[in-house]
Amino acid sequence: MSNSEKLYLVIPCYNEQEVLYETTKRLTEKMNSLISQQLISEESKILYVNDGSKDSTWKIIEELHENNSLIQGVNLARNRGHQNALLAGLMTAKEYADMVISMDADLQDDINVVDEFVKKYYEGNDIVYGVRSARKKDTFFKKFTAQGFYKLMLLMGVDLVYNHADYRLMSKRSLDNLKDFREVNLFLRGIVPQIGYQSAIVEYERNERFAGESKYPLKKMLSFAMDGITSFSVKPIRMITTVGFLIFLASILMAIWSVIQHFRGVTIQGWTSTIVSIWAIGGLQILAIGIVGEYIGKIYLETKDRPRYIIEKYLK
Repeated sequence: MSNSEKLYLVIPCYNEQEVLYETTKRLTEKMNSLISQQLISEESKILYVNDGSKDSTWKIIEELHENNSLIQGVNLARNRGHQNALLAGLMTAKEYADMVISMDADLQDDINVVDEFVKKYYEGNDIVYGVRSARKKDTFFKKFTAQGFYKLMLLMGVDLVYNHADYRLMSKRSLDNLKDFREVNLFLRGIVPQIGYQSAIVEYERNERFAGESKYPLKKMLSFAMDGITSFSVKPIRMITTVGFLIFLASILMAIWSVIQHFRGVTIQGWTSTIVSIWAIGGLQILAIGIVGEYIGKIYLETKDRPRYIIEKYLK
């Protein structure tokens, strides 16, 4: 096994000043351990991507870069969101690395399985997915919503690795192919499986956040789920068509029922059913317009072909 393979760890950061020192300490120990075992090259790096943080995150990255030869930093010109920041790091790292592992800065991803990622890479896998083995440390609400998210995405026809977030290894070859996916509305969990190279899974137990607050509250999680569904599935629009057809059939049945009631001499009944029908159909119409509008909005953004991120500074 050659030690010439360069590993880059890509870590998006948004307001992570509370965790950066500890994260750097633990990752430096891990990288030095891998280097001493000759699993990775001495030229391997830890690449932090600052996604327009409002705190001292970038200043800390600059400081760490000065004092630690393993640390590199990318500063985005403005906040572009986790997925775009991650992509910026991946596209930067692929120019220098043979393999890249993406992870969060908050130490929830178990860094002890990095060794397994690298070994799976040497076994011939271009993509290695980190998959949670259990959710014992999650609250009931977190566990319910997270599992519901994956099940909903699979139901909508989105090709996902169950219980996988963005903790993964990608080879240089797979990253070169990832570059060819040009969509502005990024959902990397759905894009990466489409590359199709040989892949493997490494299970791990996700830790509690070391410090700071979660960057994915319920509102952002719902938005993320909507982005994933509308970026990879047309099933919601097909569902609208199906519902519309069923309502049309129901209207025919209601018309037949009304004629029968008329000949039976019953002309007063039906107030409740009429009101319910009006509200139900009105609500469905608004929902349908909203879903169609979501797709049109995405088409609008894609046709502009704006840059997904702008790098202001790169600390090599």
